[in-house]
Amino acid sequence: MAASILQRFLLPVRTAGKISAHRETGRRCLLSAAYTDTKVWEQRQTEPQSLGELASLMDRSYERKFPVSSLTISRTVDCISSKEEIDQTEYYLYKFRHSPNCWYLRDWTVHSWFRQCLKHGAREKAMHTLKNKVQFGMFPDEFTFNLLIDSYLKDKDYKGACSVVEEVMLQEAFTQPTTQIVSLFALSKYLATKPDLSWQEERNVGAALMLAGLEQENSVGISAQLLGHALIGKVEMARGIHVVFHQMPLIWTLGYLGRSLAVMERVCTDTGDLKLSTEVLDYLQTILQELSSTPSETAEENTAENQADDSIDEEDELERAKLPQYTAKRPPTQRARLCHSWGPV
Repeated sequence: MAASILQRFLLPVRTAGKISAHRETGRRCLLSAAYTDTKVWEQRQTEPQSLGELASLMDRSYERKFPVSSLTISRTVDCISSKEEIDQTEYYLYKFRHSPNCWYLRDWTVHSWFRQCLKHGAREKAMHTLKNKVQFGMFPDEFTFNLLIDSYLKDKDYKGACSVVEEVMLQEAFTQPTTQIVSLFALSKYLATKPDLSWQEERNVGAALMLAGLEQENSVGISAQLLGHALIGKVEMARGIHVVFHQMPLIWTLGYLGRSLAVMERVCTDTGDLKLSTEVLDYLQTILQELSSTPSETAEENTAENQADDSIDEEDELERAKLPQYTAKRPPTQRARLCHSWGPV
């Protein structure tokens, strides 16, 4: 439904004089060939090692309960030369994670691991280690995240790209503009497929949109913030605030739907260049209509893990009682003043 909401995330047009420059940017790929080029990385100086010898050394160390150094595990990752060796190295990454030296897993080792997975066609292993942080302790930097997202985008696997964006969101790694751009683009492409989202997916996609949008001081960021708050607010209204912030980098203050409407009102009163997408407003209106016509989730449908205590349940009911007020604040009819076009470049 929100297919074209964020399709032009690369074009946050602020002034008419910059339109031509942004159009040139829109014709190129998200990440340049130089950005994703592996030549410099592969030409770095590494010590020739034998994976078999390193594996034997680590096995003897673990048997004798000796520590394995971070340098040894780094050399092991650098020695990978085939997809079969990815599986072997994954085992030693797991062992290192559960060793006393796990704290010293180096950033370059993490980056090298994901590079090797992409190089040898083992992206599923990269995602497995990325999502299982307790077992592997992988916390990539923004550059590594960008390479992972870009690999999915090139294959037009937008759901896979969004699964990486969710990890960016959980790690709160939206500090670099490039990461913000590729993340928002991946989310827009995924929404363009009109997926049937579960409430967990709505919460995660909404959180990613909101956190990435907060870093963009333009119409693109405002549109992402509104849609993100609206998706989270939909989950809050249906299931309560506890499931919103549980294991998520989100505040536990109620009223996400109200904050979404506050973003809309901010644009209405803004005297600058901030505008909202028509599709965003339509999506917001659809959410309000669904919440008005759909009864709240019953307590039996919520798992014991996500159930709140009595005081929070009362607060949830008070928030749900505000739904008629939110519904009364429907998107304005004079949309031409608010909405900008996301037409083709």
